[in-house]
Amino acid sequence: MTSHTQQLQSLLPFESHFLDRNGHQLHYINEGQGEPVVMVHGNPSWCYYFRNLVSALSVNHQCIVPDHIGCGISDKPNDPDYDYTLNNRIDDLEALLDNLGITENITLVCHDWGGMIGTGFAARHPERIKRLVYLNTAAFHLPKSKPFPWALWICRETLLGTLLVRGLNAFSSAASYVGVKRKPMDKAVREAYVAPFNSWKNRISTIRFVQDIPLKPGDRNFDLVTDIGDSLAKFADVPTLICFGLQDFVFDKHFLAEWRVRMPHAEVHEFADCGHYILEDASDDVIGLIQGFIKQN
Repeated sequence: MTSHTQQLQSLLPFESHFLDRNGHQLHYINEGQGEPVVMVHGNPSWCYYFRNLVSALSVNHQCIVPDHIGCGISDKPNDPDYDYTLNNRIDDLEALLDNLGITENITLVCHDWGGMIGTGFAARHPERIKRLVYLNTAAFHLPKSKPFPWALWICRETLLGTLLVRGLNAFSSAASYVGVKRKPMDKAVREAYVAPFNSWKNRISTIRFVQDIPLKPGDRNFDLVTDIGDSLAKFADVPTLICFGLQDFVFDKHFLAEWRVRMPHAEVHEFADCGHYILEDASDDVIGLIQGFIKQN
């Protein structure tokens, strides 16, 4: 075990587990017993994002939180050894849950690009899903009313973006500042968010996630994202909770409006003074809402 891995594990108040996934070590948290709650993070994040929610829910539930390949404590292979694309992310999540025998009564909690990954899994196995929780995320294409953010365009399309993200960790570092609005992150928390992405090599997933966003027909994953969006109709009778920080510069009011159209039955809570990392900005509020939602449904 490397010193970097030990450092990251010291940031989590939970035991680490690993799945050998096609020769790569996929790290995950597996805490508590009871009905499963599966939490799926996005970019540039890792399982650390859900630490407080795991502490709250693991009293009565089995909380499973993977680090995607390239993120957190999971291995960070180079391109020839792992294809950093949405379909593989869904395959990885499916393999983990199959390995753990998690086949029913799943509460799925998704944030950021985790909404696409988690819903992609749910679309394959709708019979396994009992509840859905979406936190500043999407499971459909960029809404027509929403311009693609210029900062993401630079990361996705330009050499400068690659140099900023992989050379200076600009994406993860900036997110730790602009991702919260109600209150700044404590220094230790901000450092924990960026800690996994400590070198050019270890920042590969951060840039590949952005480059994998499909914007037009013909882009890799465009049809898959279309299918995932269409699959939401399968969950019209599945209890759904949506919590959004409205000051998110990506997943903002345009995405929330699309959620309301696609999931009209959902219980929706808006946080006007919060940003992207809603579980940091409004931790107690959102955890309380999730606990109450699970109890009632």
